[in-house]
Amino acid sequence: QVQLVESGGGLVQPGGSLRLSCSASRTIFAVYAMGWYRQAPGKQRELVARVTTDSTDEYADSVKGRFTISRDNAKNTVNLQMNSLKPEDTAVYTCHIYGRESAATLVPKNYWGQGTQVTVSS
Repeated sequence: QVQLVESGGGLVQPGGSLRLSCSASRTIFAVYAMGWYRQAPGKQRELVARVTTDSTDEYADSVKGRFTISRDNAKNTVNLQMNSLKPEDTAVYTCHIYGRESAATLVPKNYWGQGTQVTVSS
């Protein structure tokens, strides 16, 4: 079973930066999309940023121009560079991969990380 391991969360002051990283525990046969979601207390989980196989990026309107997603297909890693952080960015950030674990896996699955806390506060 593929596991996703995240790192890079923490406490940062408003205007600061953080870089989140996510790695798969082993190679995934086919990756169709990689991305980051977040969930703040009392709110629904929302898409932050996503990159697809054809390198199309998608961002939540609230983070456009501040966050940048990048991926390494060969290593099955996805990173999220977060700049100009705001208190409203405070949330648990979770890595997501949509893909097929092996050639024998005919139907793609959603893989989720455990989540990493990002707190933006002075």
